[in-house]
Amino acid sequence: MRVFVTGATGFIGSAVVQELIGAGHMVVGLARSDAATTALVAAGAEAHRGSLDDLDSLKRGADRSDGVIHLAFIHDFSQYAANGNTDLRAVDAMGAALAGSGRPMVVTSGTTVFVPPGRTLNEDDAGDPASVGAPRVASEDAVLRLAEQGVRASVVRLPPSVHGDGDRAFVPALIGIARATGVSGHVGDGRNRWPAVHRLDAARLFRLALENAPAGSRLHGIADEGVQVRDIAEVIGRRLKLPVASKTPDEAAGHFGWLAGFLGIDCPASSAKTQALLGWQPTQAGLIADLDHPRYFQNQVPI
Repeated sequence: MRVFVTGATGFIGSAVVQELIGAGHMVVGLARSDAATTALVAAGAEAHRGSLDDLDSLKRGADRSDGVIHLAFIHDFSQYAANGNTDLRAVDAMGAALAGSGRPMVVTSGTTVFVPPGRTLNEDDAGDPASVGAPRVASEDAVLRLAEQGVRASVVRLPPSVHGDGDRAFVPALIGIARATGVSGHVGDGRNRWPAVHRLDAARLFRLALENAPAGSRLHGIADEGVQVRDIAEVIGRRLKLPVASKTPDEAAGHFGWLAGFLGIDCPASSAKTQALLGWQPTQAGLIADLDHPRYFQNQVPI
């Protein structure tokens, strides 16, 4: 397949590109800059110039492909709602180019699209507009509409922690906050749980979804169903030789900043149905084993 990939030079996207090429697919990556173009060519892919707000470019990239994997998202959480709208417009534009063709489109979302129900989330749970991940819900709904318009559209929900070499997301942000404040913190008793997956396992799931997921599928890229946040804080504290401390919900915003809304949620999730449907089996290290390694503490991430 000739696969159009947005976010192709990102932490997860670069792994997806290599997974696709290794399976014999041709990759065309969305490139916003000369540096992204150079990186894509070096990785063995073609570059397609454009951006998430250049809808004509997105339509052309999708129209000239045999399938789309949409990974790009503007991760500025101070503009989270606006960035969700940008994502929805991008999904609609690429979906329109594929309508009636039966070609696949895989859209990225997150398990934070739920208000935690007091149980382990599964693929049948619909996104909730009242959740901390609400800006992603509209794009999930768009996938279901596209499935009714002749697109083999599916959604892959990723957990708060997608970990591995080059991680620059939530866990590295926690490390940066610990360095800046002198405390490795968690909210309350820290027993709330985050699901997690290694980026290489996630990359394989995206390929399998592209190749085989039925139209309208919700898929979960989950390896660890629920890692207690205090266990994450304890590894960070031990590695940085800092005390581990609880922050009350009232203190959390001041201590953790934009991360506070995500850090206190309890959102264990299962991928049992995804594994049965696609034969996907996570094989990489779990979050705690991966985090408890010097490389996670070598590079500082802006907080």
